[in-house]
Amino acid sequence: MNQLSVAELIPAEDAREERFELVEYWRSILRRKWSILGLAIAIAVLASVIVSTIKPVYRATATVLLESGKAKIVSVEEIYTGLSGNREFFQTQAEIIKSRDLVKKVVAKLKLGKNREFDPRQSEPPLWQRWGKVIGMGGAGPVTMTDEQAESAALGQVAGRVSVDLVKGSQLIRISFEATDRELAATVANTFADVFIESDLESRYQVTQKAADWLNSRVAGLRKQLTDSEKALQEYREREKIVDAKGIAMSGASATFGDLNKSLLEARQRRAEAENAYSQIRAIRASGSNNFETIPAVLRSPLFVDAKKSETEAERKLTELSQRYGKEHPRIIQAETELKTARENVRRQMEAIVSSISKEYEVVRANEQAVERSLAEAREQVQGINRKEYQLGILEREVASNRQLYDMFIGRSKEASATNDLQTAVGRVVDRAEPPGGPIRPNKNQMITTAFLAGLFFAVLCAILLDRLDNTVKTTEDVETKLKVPVLTSVPLIAGRKDVVKLAYLSDPKSVFSESIRSARTGVLLSGIDAEHKVLVITSSVPNEGKTTFAMSLAFAHAQTKRVLLIDADMRRPTIAKTMGIDKDSAGLSDFISGTAQVSQVIHSIEGTTAKLLPAGHNPPNPLELLLSPKFSQALAKLKELFDIIILDTPPVQLVSDAMIVSRHATGVIYVVKADDTPHPLARLGLKKIRLTGTPIIGVVLNQLDFKKADRYYGEYSGYYSYGYKRYYGQAK
Repeated sequence: MNQLSVAELIPAEDAREERFELVEYWRSILRRKWSILGLAIAIAVLASVIVSTIKPVYRATATVLLESGKAKIVSVEEIYTGLSGNREFFQTQAEIIKSRDLVKKVVAKLKLGKNREFDPRQSEPPLWQRWGKVIGMGGAGPVTMTDEQAESAALGQVAGRVSVDLVKGSQLIRISFEATDRELAATVANTFADVFIESDLESRYQVTQKAADWLNSRVAGLRKQLTDSEKALQEYREREKIVDAKGIAMSGASATFGDLNKSLLEARQRRAEAENAYSQIRAIRASGSNNFETIPAVLRSPLFVDAKKSETEAERKLTELSQRYGKEHPRIIQAETELKTARENVRRQMEAIVSSISKEYEVVRANEQAVERSLAEAREQVQGINRKEYQLGILEREVASNRQLYDMFIGRSKEASATNDLQTAVGRVVDRAEPPGGPIRPNKNQMITTAFLAGLFFAVLCAILLDRLDNTVKTTEDVETKLKVPVLTSVPLIAGRKDVVKLAYLSDPKSVFSESIRSARTGVLLSGIDAEHKVLVITSSVPNEGKTTFAMSLAFAHAQTKRVLLIDADMRRPTIAKTMGIDKDSAGLSDFISGTAQVSQVIHSIEGTTAKLLPAGHNPPNPLELLLSPKFSQALAKLKELFDIIILDTPPVQLVSDAMIVSRHATGVIYVVKADDTPHPLARLGLKKIRLTGTPIIGVVLNQLDFKKADRYYGEYSGYYSYGYKRYYGQAK
């Protein structure tokens, strides 16, 4: 069966990490509650001293109504900005009140540059300088500066003390000023309101006056410009002999141009028709034929049509007579003569028509050319008139624009001149400032309370920070979480001399100290059920952690049921023999290992217990070599045959390596850590060295733990005090 350990018997959370919890913060505060309270009270007292030196500050307020709803007699917004009802206007006026120019006027009007409150040359030195003089450390001398510098400093102070607030949903502005003199605060607030109204009127007058002057100078230039443009227009009309622009537009040249255009179209149409007929005639002649009967113009001629009818009639008559009579018959001869005459007539008519077509073509073409020439002349005339009309329009528009601009400026000039006599104030004071009844600051009680709370908060933070920076092992939970080793027991802190404390188990077996030792004994026994621990090594990280006291007490506890041998293995600084009243020159472990003494010579009885003691003996020159020798192992084997349990008190592992050498021969190691003293990194390093030996670590003893403090501040719920150990078991020390 595998060997059981305390960690297996006492369940614990695995792999728990360090964390900040509210309960830990609360314990940190409780642990240093009086220091925290003292620091908070000290800060509050210091704040009360500082507050007592601060002068009271008074605030006076004047209310101004911005009258943006007044009707205007004339509108000259183009010249300067007038009143408007929007929020931007009110915000602008508020910024104007706080402007440097207005502040400068107030300072000059009230001569604040020479006022004691604003003149650095007359002001009291700071508190630290006054205290420096009192305690003899000296201080800065009086401030030296010119009047201009003093006024500039006053400007900055006055500007920083004035405040302007807009009253929501109204046209009211509140002007407030703060000063240590209540009368001065009211005077400055009222002066700001008055100077604001006066400055607005003055600025409006200056703006309108500048606008009027500029308009008057501008009107003179516009008047000359209008006169020059009218003169140029009239000269152009006279030079070009223009009476009316509309007459030019409707002149005969334009009408003639239109008629000629129409005539040209008609002439071109006639010329095209004549040219067509003429072309047909030329084509027939070019072919060597004189048959012009196919020409449409010939066919349309009435004379040709009549001649053609006569020819046809003569041919018909000849045909009829030829059927009745012979060729020599007189009627046949007459008919032939008539046919010949008709054909001759057709030919003449055809030639006459052809001749008339040629002549008509020449006439039409000549007529077309004449119309084109007339049209070109008319076009040139119209274009010239158009150019004159365009130039005339330019001159007329220039005259019209100059006249319009002149009329507008002359009207604005008259409005600006009239406005100089109709200026209205931007607002009026509806509620003048009165000297305030009490100061607005400092609120001494509030400041002292705030300082106390701030000091309390700061002290709490410092307490928590100190706890976070403290890396010592305080509780059993720290042992399990930071050292990753189970806790064997927690040994309470007891007062008294060292020799008395070391024998506390024997002197008071019913105490909490004795009960904690018995708990450790039980833990050792339970952890060695399968493989009994016969050799136990007790060690620690550094000296003064109480390992010797624990080793002695554990030996006394085991001696009640077993044969126990306590060995003082710290041959460098042995202390057990002296505590037990044994002669320091008595033979001990070093003598037994070296073979100069027998077992019966080195083992001593302890009064009040059945446990035996093997002191360190004479100090050897090199204890480590003695422990490394095979004789030590042989000596330990002899002792195992005589005793059930052997407990070795060894030196701290961080100083020498004796404990590591001895641990190789042990069946278990108990590591002692002093509560609220041993840093957990140091203890963790010592445990790491022990693990290198391969010897199992039974557990850690949290020694010299203040149970009352642990229960109250660390949540170390041991039960010894919280649940009445004294009530049930008689006492709790």
